[in-house]
Amino acid sequence: MAKKGEVREIIRLVCTEDGKSYYTTTKNKRNTPDRLELKKFNANLKKYTLHREKK
Repeated sequence: MAKKGEVREIIRLVCTEDGKSYYTTTKNKRNTPDRLELKKFNANLKKYTLHREKK
C-alpha cells in the first residue's frame, strides 16, 4: 500500500488466461488512474499473454 504523499504504488499484474502467474510492478497513480494491461510472458503456458492489474 502506498504511504501518504507517495505517487507510485505497487501493483500486481495477473494473467488473464490461467490466473495463476503474475508480475509485480509499480505505477504512477496520478498519470495512469485506470487499470494497467500489458502483454507479458507466461512461463507455464510458454507464450505471451495479456496481464491485467489486480488490486
